[in-house]
Amino acid sequence: MSMSDPIADMLTRIRNAQVVQKTAVAMPSSKVKVAIANVLKDEGYIEDFAVAEEGGKAELKIGLKYYAGRPVIERIERVSRPGLRVYKGKDDIPNVMNGLGVAIISTPQGVMTDRKARATGVGGEVICYVA
Repeated sequence: MSMSDPIADMLTRIRNAQVVQKTAVAMPSSKVKVAIANVLKDEGYIEDFAVAEEGGKAELKIGLKYYAGRPVIERIERVSRPGLRVYKGKDDIPNVMNGLGVAIISTPQGVMTDRKARATGVGGEVICYVA
């Protein structure tokens, strides 16, 4: 079965795993998914992640984070999709929940948060919002 939007699949797997209080979630790996997981880890939304090679296929395992029995990620929402890409310039990058959340942006310098993109002075494709 081919997947039309692997990033949306990743975000949905994370959301669904947190609803049932799983400690980890696994999915097929890609460079963009690893970059998104790295940003989520740097921002403190997930515990850790690892890429394991099983049977010739790379698998991304993400350790989910909870605080006082509740998931750290309250909301995770895909913005761009294959049929409608959302690009923003450095001055138009949105603040998520007045700075309490982050927007994950794919820029020419790599995948980064909205704050880092503004500081670097680059715009790009808005991948998702995390709060």
